[in-house]
Amino acid sequence: MEMVKQLNKAKIESLDNRWTDSSIILGDTREIVHTLPDNFYSSIITSPPYWGKRDYGYSGQIGAEEDLNDYITHLVLIFRTLRDKIKKDGTLWLNIGDSYTSGNRTWRSGDKRNPARGMSYRPATPVGLKPKDLIGIPWRLALALQEDGWYLRSDIIWYKPNCQPESVKDRPTQSHEYIFMFSKNKNYYYDSESMKEPAAEKGKTRSRRSVWQVNTEPLKEAHFATFPEELIKPIIQATSKEGEFILDPFFGAGTVGVVCKKLNRNYHGIELKEEYIQISERRIKNVK
Repeated sequence: MEMVKQLNKAKIESLDNRWTDSSIILGDTREIVHTLPDNFYSSIITSPPYWGKRDYGYSGQIGAEEDLNDYITHLVLIFRTLRDKIKKDGTLWLNIGDSYTSGNRTWRSGDKRNPARGMSYRPATPVGLKPKDLIGIPWRLALALQEDGWYLRSDIIWYKPNCQPESVKDRPTQSHEYIFMFSKNKNYYYDSESMKEPAAEKGKTRSRRSVWQVNTEPLKEAHFATFPEELIKPIIQATSKEGEFILDPFFGAGTVGVVCKKLNRNYHGIELKEEYIQISERRIKNVK
């Protein structure tokens, strides 16, 4: 972590002059969140690194904790700080995927179809679980955030019709992830009209249901999963007004920034890898 602190000292000290513009901040979210302005963001829309799924090449990276409870604690502490950074009527939208126990295998190789699956580490099977168990990470995290003070308002199933095939022969292929909707307070801003979807009756609309069918969108530049634009577009529309700020503390390839620019919203993103920031900047710059 010392390398990250040294790398970003100047950036952290200069953040106070950058609130009026959309920007991407290079650094460790665990440090940067404390420097953000209070009561500022209309919503947080993000997808943190999944536990035990990717090796981003940083010592102490979130998602590489040996103990599952440490992973959940790290995220709870981050979002506890961020609760003060959103407006009193703000919301948090959290995309998180599940995984299976590693069976105590200590590494995993990549392949041509998915080179990012290669990992130099694998966490041990959590205490109380067995090899081949589905861990239930999304709900463990959601309930921990609820216990920490967030209002848990909805669990949304993101159904991916074009999900990656799996070689397993003894269970169904995973084709969904969760998006949890949290609010800071009991009452919050939510534009229900922008959350309408077509109804069965021609020309009619209805309140959006809690299963969202959205294809994944591979990004040639990035060997990691990215938000599809259509997944987060209705969230941004429903939780903010033009000119307001959205925060993504795990910015990745910058899809939140891309959609914010298209919808005339501002954004702040936090990202640990400079390579990903370069991808984000190119994508956002190319928005017409």
